[in-house]
Formats: sequence, C-alpha cells, structure tokens
Amino acid sequence: MTRNNQKIRFFRQRIPSFACQPGCHDCCGPVTASSEEMAHLPVKTAAEHARALAELNCPHLGEKGCQVYTERPLICRLFGTTPRLVCPNGKRPANYIAPGVEQQIYQFFSETRQLLL
Repeated sequence: MTRNNQKIRFFRQRIPSFACQPGCHDCCGPVTASSEEMAHLPVKTAAEHARALAELNCPHLGEKGCQVYTERPLICRLFGTTPRLVCPNGKRPANYIAPGVEQQIYQFFSETRQLLL
C-alpha cells in the first residue's frame, strides 16, 4: 500500500459521517480527487465528463444518487463535516471533524495532484 493510500485510509477513518437529506445532491458538483482515489473509481468517458461538467455535477452522480458512495473521494466525505464546507440543508454529524485532521486533509490536497472527476 502506498503512503498516499495509507493517508487516505487514515483520513477516511477520522471523517465523521452523518445522514444526508434523502434525494439531495447539492454537494455533488464537480470535485477533484487524487490519482489514488481515482484508481478506485469506474472510468467515465469524455462525453460523460463533459455532460456532468455542463450540469455542474459529478460524473458519478446517478438518478439514485452517488454511484461510488463507498469509494467517494475525501472532498466528498468532508462536505458537511466542517464549518468550511457546510451542508446547504443544515445536515451535519454530532461533532465536526477534528480541526487538526481537517488541516492534514487540506495539506494532503495541496501536496498531491488532484484530478477533476
């Protein structure tokens, strides 16, 4: 396992979860992910990417929501768990992510090549 994969696993274990509002996909806009995260996602065609971007959506957003929920990138997991990325519907975990872990995630983003989904 690469060092970045170890970091991703570490971060995933520390990002609190919460129940989203059913049917909401307000945070499923164009996002980025590291190469390591992308390796776990299905490959989408250029047309699928273009269509999603034109609609300001993620190409992995389907009619019933996120099609890659269990492998969704860190940025997707972070939405709603920090005052920096609040849920537009007011949903959140009982406790926000620890500030130190959040800072480490942003540091990871700045140190790794991020690709547009």
